[in-house]
Amino acid sequence: MDEHPNVELSRRGYAAFSAGDMETLTELIAEDAVWHVAGRGALAGDYNGRDAIFGFFGKLVEKSEGTLQLEVHDILANDDHSVVLTRLTAGGSSGKSVDITTCDTAHIRDGQVVEFWSFGSDQYAWDEYTS
Repeated sequence: MDEHPNVELSRRGYAAFSAGDMETLTELIAEDAVWHVAGRGALAGDYNGRDAIFGFFGKLVEKSEGTLQLEVHDILANDDHSVVLTRLTAGGSSGKSVDITTCDTAHIRDGQVVEFWSFGSDQYAWDEYTS
């Protein structure tokens, strides 16, 4: 059985994020997308538009000094949404580190992510890491 196209879209997106492939991410994330980051840490909030989302990605890379890793465990998708289960790890010279699981949900329309939510298994650990 072939995978749903939104499973493939999600796989491409996570691979592109890991590789820093901004060209592919530009293709997969709508220009007016909204990215919701849960919590109360320094990076929590809503990022409106692709430029703001890419700025958020840059802050993640900067904070983790390039150590942030997303290991995809599973992807579920239908015509409108995908849910990606991951393990997120990150460190850095600050001595802080984080190792949590996440559940990322995306609303997809016309082959692009138009809205995204990420929820971690330990919000306190994520907030502490990003503060």
